[in-house]
Amino acid sequence: MITSQDVLSVLSKIQEPELHRDLVTLKMVSDIEVQGDLVKLKLTLTTPACPLRGKIEAEVKQAILSLEGIRNVELITDASVPSDGRSRELLRLPVRNAIAVASGKGGVGKSTVAVNMAVSLAMHGARVGLLDADIYGPNIPTMMGVDHLPAPKEDRLIPAEAYGVKMMSIGFMVRPGQPLIWRGPMLHTAVRQFLADVEWGELDYLIIDLPPGTGDAQLSLMQSITLSGGVIVTMPQQVSLDDASRGLAMFNQLNVPVLGVIENMSYLDMSDGSRMDIFGQGGGETLARNFKVPFLGSIPIEPGVRKGGDSGKPIVYFQPESNAAKIMVEITEKLAAQISIAAFMSVDAAS
Repeated sequence: MITSQDVLSVLSKIQEPELHRDLVTLKMVSDIEVQGDLVKLKLTLTTPACPLRGKIEAEVKQAILSLEGIRNVELITDASVPSDGRSRELLRLPVRNAIAVASGKGGVGKSTVAVNMAVSLAMHGARVGLLDADIYGPNIPTMMGVDHLPAPKEDRLIPAEAYGVKMMSIGFMVRPGQPLIWRGPMLHTAVRQFLADVEWGELDYLIIDLPPGTGDAQLSLMQSITLSGGVIVTMPQQVSLDDASRGLAMFNQLNVPVLGVIENMSYLDMSDGSRMDIFGQGGGETLARNFKVPFLGSIPIEPGVRKGGDSGKPIVYFQPESNAAKIMVEITEKLAAQISIAAFMSVDAAS
């Protein structure tokens, strides 16, 4: 008669493709029940946005069905995002992973990428926060279609919420078009307040949209919160790559792991099926290769991306069948995998 131990035995031979450890060691298998020729169990992935979910599920079912007398498998798949194990004292409730999205220069679509990644993670079922740290040019409220915050509670700011994402931005606190002419200390105070005085709740991922460049805002943020890692957004053109490399070097100098490079506005698909490389070709991939970091993908130029940002309707939510949306979801899944890998490596290094 097949037992739960027999099931664990065959599943211990299946490795999680990204973490390179077996499912049993990773404690991803639980609630095993053997009922005659039927096996029921729960599979807990490291992220709801797992890019290899189908592959893992298929291997689990195949392994169990190889057991003599077993003909059916009922598999419940869940996810529990691992924490990177880093202390974030300013945040009263746990934020398991904090990821900064940066670029060396403005105009590369960094905020667009941050918004769509956050929404995509939430659509997968993750608990997500989005912090607009671009104090001088806050665009997140417009891109998320929200123009005000809820009323504070007990002297704590309550983040706005849309598409399942909690968000905070200085844009909620100033009049439209009002410039913020702040020196470093004021900026540092604002960044700390966005972390310490906001009721974020428990989050699997806090996505932080940094301003362009490598100045006060970036340094203030990284001095205020320990980051799980950073993501660089660039365009294929050389000028963008030169600036993006400075952003990447900034992460390295501040000991922030670089989770990957994303190339935005990579190409334009023409009606005749051809592809126009308006800003050059392959620069983001070259940058990632030169710095020996993952290349997460190339996002094409599509009018829907711009329209979604201007109207507060992110393309991954409102046009999920578009090519740009599908690619952004794929990039988000790759990033989620990199975050899980980094979390496990961080915990291993501390133990």
